[in-house]
Amino acid sequence: MFEYFGDNYTWNMAVNLALGMGAQIGEIEDVSGPVKEASRRADPDAAEQFFDAWNGLGDRLVRLAREDESRGRHLSASRKFRRAAIYYLQAERMQSPTNPLRAGAFTRMLESFRDYVRLAGEPVEWVEVPYKDTSLPALFIPAEDNAEGPAPCMIHFDGLDVTKEILWLAGMGPALRQRGVSVLLVDNPGVGEAIRLRGLKNFPEAEVPAAACVDYLESRPDVDKNRIGIMALSLGGYHAPRAAAFEQRLKCCVAWGANYDWGATQRYRYESRDRSLPVPHFWNHAMWVFGKGSVEELLEVADKMTLVGILHRIRCPILIAHGENDRQIKLQQARQAYDDCVNSTKRELLIHKISEGGAEHCSIDNLAIGVDAIADWVMESMRELKQAAS
Repeated sequence: MFEYFGDNYTWNMAVNLALGMGAQIGEIEDVSGPVKEASRRADPDAAEQFFDAWNGLGDRLVRLAREDESRGRHLSASRKFRRAAIYYLQAERMQSPTNPLRAGAFTRMLESFRDYVRLAGEPVEWVEVPYKDTSLPALFIPAEDNAEGPAPCMIHFDGLDVTKEILWLAGMGPALRQRGVSVLLVDNPGVGEAIRLRGLKNFPEAEVPAAACVDYLESRPDVDKNRIGIMALSLGGYHAPRAAAFEQRLKCCVAWGANYDWGATQRYRYESRDRSLPVPHFWNHAMWVFGKGSVEELLEVADKMTLVGILHRIRCPILIAHGENDRQIKLQQARQAYDDCVNSTKRELLIHKISEGGAEHCSIDNLAIGVDAIADWVMESMRELKQAAS
């Protein structure tokens, strides 16, 4: 993994994710150089300095993008709006939930992302998935070639600290679209707009929001109702298999980073003071996501987030993709998940090796490797489902 911030794993993940989404290292260096020292000495105010630097970079790019747009240079403007969204995303997600500046950065990210999509002409449709007495914000990406009729579709949930915009910018939406598979990128409860703008908290029963997404997709004439699958990354490595185990309408599943026993992982992190964490202020962030007032309450709900004893219920194809050098979730959890999927019609364990790239958590060190491998597997599995039905 590119270690721009020395041995600060959390900050290095932020840089790698930004680069994987399309950030420019020159722009990062322009504003991050002065922040390096603070990040390396574990300065408690370092995250706020990071925010000032990257949020300011987003502001600069928005200003330049608007100048381009005023001169009719729409493609150049779209590229700058895209990078502005990336920097706003990372500036915001690295902050404590109580930081009052987060809301403004998140709003600017949403605006920049829309401007990027509008000017670039990207095939992104903003949709609302009916859910209980509200809805889940989502992006629908149609398959590129659906001349044969309704296309298969993957529901893509987020992780603990990811958003639907990150999923698109990281390339999974375009990759599936190009392979003839539509995708619904969803801010499930606890992430993205779902928690920030609607107050929806995360919880163990992932099949509940997943069922709402299936209901929505079944109402679309451009979706093949018999080829709807689910995928998710990081914490979603628990959510996707859990949903597939209990929602039998899901015909395909991908765990992008296994999460066989999230509770055990959190207890180890808390007791060992493990520093390989996805975001600063991790415990405050996780309590916010699940609506808990203490770490003890958080750990109680985390203990319920285990795949032990339920994966035998999965009968659809499932891919478990995991990095050989994942420093957040041990590789053994991927093997345990694979071993338990005894009734899957097609189970595969894909281990990204250090020698090949994509070996860190959810391929953060080389997103392109992970995206291509997963998208290819989904495409092939959806074709096999169609052949089996004919």
